[in-house]
Amino acid sequence: MLTLLRSAYGAIVLHVAPDAASGGPLALVRNGDRIRLSVAERRLELTVDDAELARRRDALPPPERAPARGYQRLYDEQILQADEGCDFAFLRALGGSPE
Repeated sequence: MLTLLRSAYGAIVLHVAPDAASGGPLALVRNGDRIRLSVAERRLELTVDDAELARRRDALPPPERAPARGYQRLYDEQILQADEGCDFAFLRALGGSPE
């Protein structure tokens, strides 16, 4: 999910989901990478070749072991991405729209 804002000075990317910490592709972006933005298509494209992305993916640290219980486990399992409201999934209305 990509959220864009148009301003007097051009387009601004407000957020991209999933985020890097949740295993999203942003974890593979490095300083100096070129990124193509299409406002019309609401799309971001990282213009790095597949072999380099595979090397970066392999070099990522392994995910931390999930906590067995408590608030951190609840947060890890239930929190929604920014485009979905950054709330716990179980607090959404049954119809799927946030309260």
